[in-house]
Amino acid sequence: MIPRLALPLCAALLGVACAHGAAAPTQETPAMPREQLTHHAISYIELSVTDLAEAKRFYGEAFGWSFNDYGPDYSGIKMMSDPSAEVGGLRPVDEVKAGGPLVILFSTDLPATLEKVKAAGGAITVEPFDFPGGRRFHFRDPAGNELAVWAEPAE
Repeated sequence: MIPRLALPLCAALLGVACAHGAAAPTQETPAMPREQLTHHAISYIELSVTDLAEAKRFYGEAFGWSFNDYGPDYSGIKMMSDPSAEVGGLRPVDEVKAGGPLVILFSTDLPATLEKVKAAGGAITVEPFDFPGGRRFHFRDPAGNELAVWAEPAE
């Protein structure tokens, strides 16, 4: 069962901090105070994208995400609940390789989110289905990344 997390990047928000990897932005990024970090929790997720501008457009339209640009080659993903913090980034690459970890987002209105993903240009790869604890669907963004969105079961 997928745990209930009320913020958009479920996996990234288990322990929010802004720890960047090798393709790190050159500027400092707002981070949570050290005492709020959780040992061994996922603190940041980077999505590989083939077109940074298109990825920002897609995620902005589909999920209302905002971004912090670090020059032409990196964009941080800002948390909707706290725009001063980042939970991930968009990293341009020549080709997106399928089969990496599955990022699963939470929605309070799965049908509305499904329509926003379609309208923004996402390709639905798995139609909504029930699972113990809720419903979810999978989609590919314009770069080819597969993500999923889940919601609690209707009451």
